[in-house]
Amino acid sequence: MSQRIVLLPGDGIGPEVCAAGRHVLDTLAPDLSVDEHLIGGAAVDATGIALPQKTLDAIEGAQAVLLGAVGGPQWADQVGASRPEAGLLALRRHLGVYANLRPIVVRPGLAQLGPIKPEISAGADILFVRELTGGLYFGDKGRTAHNAYDNCQYSKREIERVVRMAANLALDRRGKLTLVDKANVLETSRLWREVTQAVIAEAFPDLTLECLLVDAAAMHLLTRPRDFDVIVTENLFGDILTDEASVLAGALGVIPSASLGDGPCGLYEPIHGSAPDIAGQDKANPLGLLESLAMLLDLSLNRPDEASRLRTAITGVIDDGVTTADLGGEAGTHAVAEAVCQRL
Repeated sequence: MSQRIVLLPGDGIGPEVCAAGRHVLDTLAPDLSVDEHLIGGAAVDATGIALPQKTLDAIEGAQAVLLGAVGGPQWADQVGASRPEAGLLALRRHLGVYANLRPIVVRPGLAQLGPIKPEISAGADILFVRELTGGLYFGDKGRTAHNAYDNCQYSKREIERVVRMAANLALDRRGKLTLVDKANVLETSRLWREVTQAVIAEAFPDLTLECLLVDAAAMHLLTRPRDFDVIVTENLFGDILTDEASVLAGALGVIPSASLGDGPCGLYEPIHGSAPDIAGQDKANPLGLLESLAMLLDLSLNRPDEASRLRTAITGVIDDGVTTADLGGEAGTHAVAEAVCQRL
C-alpha cells in the first residue's frame, strides 16, 4: 500500500525548510505520496482559521504529518481559533499525540559552536520524552485583579503511557532512563515517581532508572550531559529543559522533534520557530526539518534504511562545511538541501 504524508509548511521560514524537505524526499523516497496543506497564519489568511477542515480531512489515512513552523508578528492580534498557534494545539489534539520526542545529539563538527566547552558537550546523545497533553499547560487556570492560579494535574494513566514509551525507547538505546521531577515539593511529582518506579520494576527490569530533581537536572545537563540517555518528564519541565539542552547541539536549527501517541499518525517538526526576520531570504537552516524527516521515516513509516541514509548524508554535509550562517557557513537553504541530495 502506498504511504502518504501531509506536509504543512505554515509560516515564516516554514515554507522554505519544507521545500528543502520535499526536494530531499523526491531524491530519497520518490515513491512516497506527499500532500501539502495550510496551517497557522497562512491558513488564517486564506480561510479565517488556523486549522481548516480541509487540512484535517487530508490527514485522515496519512501515516505522518511534517510541519514547518507557525506564527508571526502580523497575526499577533488574532485570538481564539484565528491565532496561528491555536492551529498547532488543535492539530496535536486531533492526532492524539501525548509524547514529544526531542533528540539532542552533539556532533563533533558542531560542538565548538555552542557555549558549553566541547570537552563537556562533545559526544552527548540525549533523547527527551516530554509529556505533551497534561500538567499546568492544560489544567484549570484563572485570574482576578489580585491573584492568579494554574492547576497542575496528572492521572496515573497519563504518566504510565508516556513512561512506557520512554522505557521502550531506552531499551533500544543504552538502557538508562532518567525521570526528572520535583518530588521533594510537588504532589504531582510524587505520583510521577511512584508510577514510574512501579512501571519499570514490573515491565522493564533490565533498565537502569535514575530519579533526578529538576533543579539538579538543569545543572547536570550542562556539566555532565554524556551521562544521560533517555529523559522522561512532565510537560512544563520538559518544555524548559529541552530548550536548555538545545545549546549543547550548537544551534536550534539542527534539532528535530516527533510527537507521538497511540494513533497511527505522528507529527514531526523542527524545534525552531517561524523566524520571520529571515523568511524568504534563503537563510533558514533546513537541517532540523531534515532530521525531523529522518525521524518520520524511522518511527512512522518503518523505513529505517532510508532514515539512516539521510542522517549519514546530513552528517557528511556538516563535515563538508556546507551549512547556513547559524552553523558558521555561507550556504543558503536550497544549497544545503541540494548538498544533502548529492550525498544521497
